[in-house]
Amino acid sequence: MAILKFRVYWEEEDAIYRDILVKHTQHFSDFHQSILTAFEFDQKHDATFFRSNELWQRGREISKEVYAKEYKAPPLMMEETTVGSEIIDTNQHFVYVYDFAKSWTFLIELIQVIKNADADMELMYPVIARIEGVGPMQYGTKGLLGEKFADIEEKYDLSETGEGFGEEGESDLSDEEGSNTSDDEDDSDDDNSADDQDDANDDQQESSSSEFFDGDAY
Repeated sequence: MAILKFRVYWEEEDAIYRDILVKHTQHFSDFHQSILTAFEFDQKHDATFFRSNELWQRGREISKEVYAKEYKAPPLMMEETTVGSEIIDTNQHFVYVYDFAKSWTFLIELIQVIKNADADMELMYPVIARIEGVGPMQYGTKGLLGEKFADIEEKYDLSETGEGFGEEGESDLSDEEGSNTSDDEDDSDDDNSADDQDDANDDQQESSSSEFFDGDAY
């Protein structure tokens, strides 16, 4: 038995990759699950491997299931095909595609074959041996919050934030204008009272009061 060490790159950025150790007797279904775990993806969607070469050309598929599409050759099944059986050379390549709607694509390269005598057989394989770079978020920001975000989105209508905040702003503005109008009326009453008081005072006091309100209050 041997341990196969693969480097799995995210197609969009080769600086983001995961090293995964797999027993050569394990199946592609095990490898498939370990890739998703390594990149923190869920396991809800369709997936397939392609045999490949150094140019990343896609050959025969090792698929999660038989999908409703045209195949050049019948696909092999992940649960029935061992990883070791598909290793043709010491630099074997595969292409892995997950979630056909979004087409998450990963490039896989065999980088080391570890003999049984040199392997740590106490580990539970597959093993994620190395993580480099921050992987892509499967669902973006919403994926970080999960179902809670959906509840918040529905409650506050975040899908139409422009209208929501616009309407709320208009409502606040109306309230503010209403408040200002009320304040103006109160100030008007105060002015009338002040004028009556000023009439009772002498001319000098009236002039001083008028200068204060005209210059400083408003």
